[in-house]
Amino acid sequence: MSSPRKNATAKHLPSLRHRTSNINTVEAAPGSNQADMAPFQSHHKKAVASSLDSIRISPRAPTTMRPTRKSADVDENEGVEMSLLDEDERRAAQELDGEEQLGHVHEKANSLSARDKRAMALLIILYLIQGVPLGLALGSVPFILREHLSYSQLGVFALSNYPYSLKLLWSPIVDSTFFSSIGRRKSWIIPMQIIIGSSMLYISANAERLFEHPADNVHELTFVFTSLVFFSATQDIAVDGWALTLLSQENLSFASTCQTIGLNTGFFASFTVFLALNSEAFAQKWGIPRLTMSTYLQFCSLLCFGVTFWLIFFQKEGKESLDDSEMTVSTVYKTIWNICKLKHVQALVLMHCFAKIGFQANESVTSLKMIEKGLGREDLAIVVLIDFPFQILGGWFAAKWSSGDKPLRPWIWAFWPRLAFALISTFIVHWFPVPPLSYGFFTYLVIHTVLQGLASTIQFVGISAFHTRISDPLIGGTYMTLLNTFTNLGGTWPKYFVLKGVDLFSEAYCRVKDVDTELLVKAAECVSERGKEICADINGECVTEQDGYYYVSAICMTFGVLFFIAYIIPTARRLQALPMHRWRINPE
Repeated sequence: MSSPRKNATAKHLPSLRHRTSNINTVEAAPGSNQADMAPFQSHHKKAVASSLDSIRISPRAPTTMRPTRKSADVDENEGVEMSLLDEDERRAAQELDGEEQLGHVHEKANSLSARDKRAMALLIILYLIQGVPLGLALGSVPFILREHLSYSQLGVFALSNYPYSLKLLWSPIVDSTFFSSIGRRKSWIIPMQIIIGSSMLYISANAERLFEHPADNVHELTFVFTSLVFFSATQDIAVDGWALTLLSQENLSFASTCQTIGLNTGFFASFTVFLALNSEAFAQKWGIPRLTMSTYLQFCSLLCFGVTFWLIFFQKEGKESLDDSEMTVSTVYKTIWNICKLKHVQALVLMHCFAKIGFQANESVTSLKMIEKGLGREDLAIVVLIDFPFQILGGWFAAKWSSGDKPLRPWIWAFWPRLAFALISTFIVHWFPVPPLSYGFFTYLVIHTVLQGLASTIQFVGISAFHTRISDPLIGGTYMTLLNTFTNLGGTWPKYFVLKGVDLFSEAYCRVKDVDTELLVKAAECVSERGKEICADINGECVTEQDGYYYVSAICMTFGVLFFIAYIIPTARRLQALPMHRWRINPE
């Protein structure tokens, strides 16, 4: 049974609607000059235009961060309407409005809708497809090549990672050029995934030739994997833009969670899982057939083709309201340039370019050094595989931690653990025990890897949440790509110099043992791949007098601590305190 107050509310609603319609309907009185109505009409049109601007491209950050003039007009109209009601009608209207607002609160508190769940599943799969080539280029392939290449040659192969960090250069083309009949994002995702699948089939067919003598094919390997990463990066641009419209406004923050889960899953499948199953020792221990590079790439290509088939025939892309005159390629490039001219954006870019140097030696060389000292590839794969579920959970909680008014706080706090783990990793390499490893040391290695991975995930999700918050929806996914480009570049450009530095600071000679005497041939260096081959030809053994890894690690960590204290901490705190409108630019 309804309450008397609710009955009173229903009783007065007809008169309330009638008076509201009279207020909102403005007509010129007979005999009035049409010019007198111009100011009102101009104001009305401006209000409508501003509201349309806010929905042209859905942002990954809540739209409440960017208020429009429409809200002010609505508040003014509501005030006029309420002033025309008597006391009972006003009380009834206020109660009705309160119940409506309470209903909105409960609606937002509900779980994800079925549409958002399907959208999240699709985003995770699309990001997973990106993670597969990245896991090969950044993970498993360098470990496989380490037995045959020097660190300098590995530095050459590390150039294949650059396209993912430089995708800003062609992201405006992806964001602005498309076929309306296919869809703004599908116009790029579909052909890129077809090329990715075909590229993996090519590598699969030539895997035996390329990896049998990698020193002779290092440049071809670099070119092939650079192309594969380039096409994956192009697909990533389109997926980032599609995330703006696939998810509803209130759940846009889950876009970074989908990226974390999808990329990590694809990366670990191509890195840890593949390394374990590719190991002959692991296959013999567990009595399973060895997974070859060719077979794995064939499976990944079929997955890529299958998802592409689904997108073509079963997945529809919603229409976006775009002004063609504003979405030209030249306009987007000009907008990016205008964004880069903002002083606080320049400070953010500088921070990103040098933020990861402190733990770059740890990420690029430590695992290779452990394998060099006797850690089996299958053991490393198991260690990182155990770390995987912890990173997924860590990403989920970090996303909630970063949802407040200080999204950079977890990113800042995780710096100290990452620097500390880089120092601990250096000591682990120095005192690495002679295999076989004890269960105690292996357990310690797992714990160290899990905690180190959690710190890395917290930083990744934290900075992604900050980028999501400040991104302007003016140019779709390009603004996010602009910010992510410098984040990725900060972890990519030092890698080549770190790997080259290890060989530069290393000193090794070839020791040849004779039956009766021991001859030391110090004139022949044993650092480069050529020197190692010469030493092997004369049945010698490479002896390292000075390992450049420790020097490079010390340089990186010292710079990282100084830069973090002197620049990152004060800059990050200042940037996250800026209001949202400071990150926007005025369209010309």
